[in-house]
Amino acid sequence: MTATLAQAAPDAPVLDEDPFSDENIANPYPFFVRLREMAPAVFIQPHSYYAVGRHEEAGIVASDYARFSTTGGVGLSDIRKPGAWRPRSPITEIDPPDHTRVRAALQKILSPLVVKTWRDKFAQRAEEVAERAVAKGRVDGVADISEAFVLQAFPEVLGVDVPPERIKQTGELNFNQLGPNNERLKRATERTAPIMEWYAQVLQREYMLPGGFGEKIYLAEDAGEFDPGTAAPHVRTFFRAGVDTTMAGIGSTLKLLSENPGQFALVKADPARIKGAFEEALRMESPAQVMFRVTTADTVLGGVKLRADTKVGYHMGAANRDPRQWPDPDRFDVTRQTTGVHRSFGFGAHVCIGQMIARLEAESILGAIIRRVRAIEPDGKAEWRPVNTLRTLDSLPLQLRT
Repeated sequence: MTATLAQAAPDAPVLDEDPFSDENIANPYPFFVRLREMAPAVFIQPHSYYAVGRHEEAGIVASDYARFSTTGGVGLSDIRKPGAWRPRSPITEIDPPDHTRVRAALQKILSPLVVKTWRDKFAQRAEEVAERAVAKGRVDGVADISEAFVLQAFPEVLGVDVPPERIKQTGELNFNQLGPNNERLKRATERTAPIMEWYAQVLQREYMLPGGFGEKIYLAEDAGEFDPGTAAPHVRTFFRAGVDTTMAGIGSTLKLLSENPGQFALVKADPARIKGAFEEALRMESPAQVMFRVTTADTVLGGVKLRADTKVGYHMGAANRDPRQWPDPDRFDVTRQTTGVHRSFGFGAHVCIGQMIARLEAESILGAIIRRVRAIEPDGKAEWRPVNTLRTLDSLPLQLRT
């Protein structure tokens, strides 16, 4: 039946456009519209992959691992084939049932009870960062708030000691690697080359701080809960997941609150809405812009045919603004019910295992700032950092009014 349907369905239309061009990275929204309105799935000619930009189909690609597998890697490069430029993640790039076993072991370490014990640590760091930022008044919301908080708070609970600038460098490399092998990746690789040997070493067992989450991963490997030799890649995966996208989401929340004083007033009047503000910012400016799967056979998605053994990118940034799912999708609305519906944390078996950490980090620092100010206002033009697959701010001039 599937083969018959695949034969009868039309091929996905071809879009001869580079989603990773300088223009589309700087301003992705017009591309999102073209992608969504062309078809449920289109073939991106410059990079030979299928792109999905609608909410429903993005959820299918993210969750239907029988048809859309992670074993070829969640980036554009197929890690099963010669020429791949990064190693496999032992959690995000395996499918059930192997994934089910590994995820269960990780969730045992990363239980809600464990994460709750981090609340006080996050709160303490958030209060310190907020005090400094509010005292300055005019701040860079990236350097003085989101990075100042996350680059200190998360490595502490993970149990690694890494200089903040090196965290940023390796993060930019990581999210460029998930995209095409373009000039942006080449420049990031050159900038990071002098510290790559150090980066490989700092995630090894001897560098784990006592009592941290990283040490617990190595102990779980000792106990046979993970395959031998996978502890370091697990630490690397969590290290990246808890830093880059979280900083991006916090920065976007601050930007959107500063640009929408009415929405800020709602949050200020009811701090419980901080959670909604963060989720809505994740929807509007999805930190991870695209993730990839590979087709396991010829298949049909949204009525169009996709070839076997071909990469499929589900563009969360586009899906999260799909008018088929969201009324007035380009409007920032902190009362919108987005939790569990937006695609920024993925969907299905591979939904982000660290999402509770990101939420706790965001609620801690945003709450500490909002409690201290009567308004957050733009104080200049915000600048986005050009990264292949990460939507993150490079600078965010703000005025904190007390």
